[in-house]
Amino acid sequence: MSSNFFSNKARAAAVGIGNSKPKASEKEADNTRLQPWVEKYRPKTLDDVASQEHTITVLQRTLQASNLPHMLFYGPPGTGKTSTILALSKSLFGPQLYRSRILELNASDERGISIVREKIKDFARMQLSHPPVSDTAYCEKYPCPPFKIIILDEADSMTQDAQSALRRTMERYSRITRFCLVCNYVTRIIDPLASRCSKFRFKALDGSAAGSRLEEIARVEKLRLADGCIETLIRCSEGDLRRAITFMQSAARLVGSGLVSKPPPGKDEGGDEDMADAGDEGVITVRTIEEIAGVVPDDIVNRLVKALQPKKARLPYEEVSKVVTDIVADGWSASQMLTQLYQIIVFDDSIEDIHKNSIVMVFSEFDKRLIDGADEHLTILDLALRISEILARPT
Repeated sequence: MSSNFFSNKARAAAVGIGNSKPKASEKEADNTRLQPWVEKYRPKTLDDVASQEHTITVLQRTLQASNLPHMLFYGPPGTGKTSTILALSKSLFGPQLYRSRILELNASDERGISIVREKIKDFARMQLSHPPVSDTAYCEKYPCPPFKIIILDEADSMTQDAQSALRRTMERYSRITRFCLVCNYVTRIIDPLASRCSKFRFKALDGSAAGSRLEEIARVEKLRLADGCIETLIRCSEGDLRRAITFMQSAARLVGSGLVSKPPPGKDEGGDEDMADAGDEGVITVRTIEEIAGVVPDDIVNRLVKALQPKKARLPYEEVSKVVTDIVADGWSASQMLTQLYQIIVFDDSIEDIHKNSIVMVFSEFDKRLIDGADEHLTILDLALRISEILARPT
């Protein structure tokens, strides 16, 4: 023992056994497991972008020509606008030139006129970094055109003065710099800026494209989904694939789906009752997704709709007031309740069109009240009584 103590090799081996560090592959696996699924499954190439066939076809042609115009991507959130330009940039420059050729500014960065005059202008006039000429395979795989790309995510949040200053920068440095503006509302981009860009509209994802993508993620993550979960994710996210993926990851973390699928060693797996309990554990249900998305259950909304129906014998105030009080006491969002109530009433064929016309105006009025910060309890109660009064009118 004493000889081992004075032996450097033996001591080093003992320390190595006692303080064994995790391998690099284990660290990468942990980082991948903890990574948000929105980033983990972000499209890496243009072919991975879902449900934007026309836009992807045009961009692939420009990729082959290696000559991009200034671009303006607009459309609803979660439709792949930022992912598309990032995938296009990686296909153009590759990993070695990406950092030196791409500047990305998102909503968390300052968007005033000073950032346009300083950071954006400095990057736009900076000399180009040269591609690795010695690496023939790299140059054959990535075109590396002689310009840089500045990506302005959520450009519609920029001030008018900042957009005006950006117009001059686009003109002056267009030889070595291309701009890509990404926004949700194209009407908030000033005309002189929009007219200098090729516009690409990203439409909301249809149910089939979004559903196939969600099913693929669920298969890779080994999730156990109950019937109707994919349809519920699409409905609750309203065509926003980013929200749908976030909801699914939150539900998986909540129920532990895909994390532990085997019983502990040494435990008895026998017994029908134990097997039934194990079968229900880790399953993502429709109700779980609705709770995470903050959706009011259908039975609660239908209860309010039933209370709104006109009564011949008496006024519906007492019944409506009780239902609304229960909704507010349970902590349901007033804006979410308004949205779901609107969808049910407006698409109800049994309600006359003349009544729907008046009800829609009421919804717009009360939506503004909630945005302005009105009391949620009184707002929902007043809304319900107004709708009940309209439904009681003779046609």
